[in-house]
Amino acid sequence: MRPTGTRLALREAYRFSGLGCTFAAAVLLFMAGGWLLDGWLRVTPVFMVIGALVGAVLGSVSIYRRLLVDHDRESEDPK
Repeated sequence: MRPTGTRLALREAYRFSGLGCTFAAAVLLFMAGGWLLDGWLRVTPVFMVIGALVGAVLGSVSIYRRLLVDHDRESEDPK
């Protein structure tokens, strides 16, 4: 049985908020790694910026792949 109305809206809201948290975690994780590397090498925040960009790219790729899998799963389900 497929959810309808409010349940469907809540399911979609949880799904997309989870994707947003995944993106934020990737950016913050790689930025923190760059910040630690900058401190260890005693350089300007070059690696922190690079880490933030790498995290944003990888987070975007992760979200894109997850949405493709969900789309394929929904298109295969005839219900």
